[in-house]
Amino acid sequence: MLKINGVAVATPKTLSVEVMDLDAESGRNANGSLIRDRIAVKRKINAEWPAMSMSEMSTLLQAVTGVFFEVEYPDPLEGAMLTKTFYVGDRSTPVAIIKNGQVLWEGVSMNFIER
Repeated sequence: MLKINGVAVATPKTLSVEVMDLDAESGRNANGSLIRDRIAVKRKINAEWPAMSMSEMSTLLQAVTGVFFEVEYPDPLEGAMLTKTFYVGDRSTPVAIIKNGQVLWEGVSMNFIER
């Protein structure tokens, strides 16, 4: 479902895409009407993964180490898979568990903000 710099990463458990308007200025005129200067429409992707192995975790985290990177994702507004340039927000890796002698990371989440 997600590719980062052309590399398929582990499939997220949840994925949401926010469509965000960026405004230069907005305010109201003397008649009370809103005056708005929308300068761009950008995306923010929020993702959380199910338990993943150390190697899957490493692949995911290494894929987002660059300042900017390409993400291929399903876009709800366009109704198609798109590739856009993003940067990553905080990366949360909250719980490491051991199952059958293997370390698994549970509840990993991060967001990608369009450049």
